[in-house]
Amino acid sequence: MRKKSFLIYICLILILFSFPFFSYGACPPGQICIENPLEADSFEDLINAVINFIFYIALGIAPLMVIVAAIYLITAGGNPDNVQKAKDIILYTCIGLLIIFLARALIAVVKAALGG
Repeated sequence: MRKKSFLIYICLILILFSFPFFSYGACPPGQICIENPLEADSFEDLINAVINFIFYIALGIAPLMVIVAAIYLITAGGNPDNVQKAKDIILYTCIGLLIIFLARALIAVVKAALGG
């Protein structure tokens, strides 16, 4: 049983290391070509794509969290624990958005300082 799993791991590693050979250069007929799904040509483009993805996800989640906090507030029924929970959710959402905006601004400042 142990030898089988070892052979499976070796085959998987060989397959993974052979992927660059399939996708190198132009795709001649009869060969497998793998296109770049990220459309990033450099490491900087990749980092910018990741930052933009996180930024837009955060912008989408923030209004949802405010809605959740509003539901907590509406259904609190005078319970101070639920009211405080709603206030905390709104506060932490605002803090998270502020961090996201400041991180994007910090990246722009560092880029400008380095001349990029």
